[in-house]
Amino acid sequence: MAQRKHLDDFLRGRIIGRLEFGRTQLEVSEELGIAQSVISRLWQRFQDDGNVSRCYSTGRPRVTTPNEDRYLAVTAKRNRRSTASDLSRQLSSATGTTVSRQTVYRRSLLTYYSTSDMGKLRPAGRFYPARG
Repeated sequence: MAQRKHLDDFLRGRIIGRLEFGRTQLEVSEELGIAQSVISRLWQRFQDDGNVSRCYSTGRPRVTTPNEDRYLAVTAKRNRRSTASDLSRQLSSATGTTVSRQTVYRRSLLTYYSTSDMGKLRPAGRFYPARG
């Protein structure tokens, strides 16, 4: 199987330039030694939104969509006594997306606290008296 490698920005620009100049996708792919399907996808993306740069992403992809996050937030605010497990089951029955109790808990924390408040969170207990 052939090894995959990403095209750098300069090479993407060369490909688009040659296509705009009037060369066919097959000619460009033979000149540069790149598969014609790659050239075709790059050209299609350029025609759709005028952009050929890669979308950089780091970390694990999110399981829930922003709409599902909002659904969790609204449901949690309506039913303040419901647990993370309850919310997980409600989301699963409403949208079909299965998420863990821990994921629901993290999403609800992000909804209730802004990022500046996240550093102030601490457990209430023997060494940390509850704030009131």
